[in-house]
Amino acid sequence: MSNNAALDPLRNTAWRSLLTVHTRLLDLIAHKLTQADLPPLEWYDVLLTLKEAPDYSLRLSELAERVLLSRSNLTRLVDRLEKADLLYRKSCPSDRRGTYAVLTESGLSMQQKMWLVYSDGIAEYFATHISDDEARTLQQICDRLLVAAIAAKR
Repeated sequence: MSNNAALDPLRNTAWRSLLTVHTRLLDLIAHKLTQADLPPLEWYDVLLTLKEAPDYSLRLSELAERVLLSRSNLTRLVDRLEKADLLYRKSCPSDRRGTYAVLTESGLSMQQKMWLVYSDGIAEYFATHISDDEARTLQQICDRLLVAAIAAKR
């Protein structure tokens, strides 16, 4: 199937629905975080990514790739997280130009507080509206699209 033939009205509408629901659900979850007097959703992404990294530490360039932010946006976000004592920067011993972001205990604690609200939002706005079979199908579709996107980037 050529690329042009694949973009029929059904797939175009599905694409638009995917983008719309993604934005709306993230907005709802972000609102829940605000109501709980917690930091913005983009902070959660950085904190979780560092939590999952070895030694709670990643080079800024790796962090930028994993959280899907541009380097300049990530730098500003890391500045704010560092000011809030949720992470700190550490120089790379083998490369003076390299800098690591390292999660602090306060950052780990904040990620866990945010997760309670975030997971509640996922359950309320997403999980309760789809069946197990639909969830499996959606997961398979997303996995297939992710593999294709990674391959296209190479």
